[in-house]
Amino acid sequence: MARQLDEQISGRFPVGQRLRVLDVGMGQGTQALRLARTGHQVTGVEREPTMIAAARAALAGEPVGIRERVRIIEGDGRDTGVHFLPGSFDVVLCHGVLMYVEEPDALLAGLARMLAPGGLLSLLVRNADALAMRPGLSGDWAGALDAFDTFSYRNRLGLEVRADRLATLTGALAGIGAPLQSWYGVRVFTDTAADDAGAPDDLAALLAAEERAGRTDPYRAVAALLHLCGVRG
Repeated sequence: MARQLDEQISGRFPVGQRLRVLDVGMGQGTQALRLARTGHQVTGVEREPTMIAAARAALAGEPVGIRERVRIIEGDGRDTGVHFLPGSFDVVLCHGVLMYVEEPDALLAGLARMLAPGGLLSLLVRNADALAMRPGLSGDWAGALDAFDTFSYRNRLGLEVRADRLATLTGALAGIGAPLQSWYGVRVFTDTAADDAGAPDDLAALLAAEERAGRTDPYRAVAALLHLCGVRG
């Protein structure tokens, strides 16, 4: 996903431009730190204290120049209008958040308002069109059959959360003035891999296969996650 995001940024902004980035639901700060290391000014919004603590700990280990480029705000992603003026950011990230929001329309509209004209909105969501893939590939046939008729699933944390369809989000992005420009699949082949499996010896080949599948039909359509990129008009 990081490679996909870099592709979108490099294709839409001049080389060397220091971008204003908003990372909503920044978690432990993986993407925020990565973008700050490349010179961008990053603001992260996160509501979970444990995630904020992890992000601050990771940030503390960075050189001072990078630490100065990252700002962390404790808050809910639905309240971006409380903290920032419309059009304040060139790039807005919202990765792995929508599945925890029962009604995401207001959140999406708020994110779009944060974008400057031509700004990039990057969403990572659970793919509702492929919910049967994980149980099916694991041999859970009853679970696969149930998944065909639902928008919810139980994630690896044991939480019941929701998924989104590509067609629905395409319409939603058009409606908020940030129409879909590109989309990718994420975790096409690796969704059933154990989280603690460690890095395989052929990691480069694995990443190359995932990257190719994530931009190729029909593979990307059955990915566990979808990476959607909209652009503010």
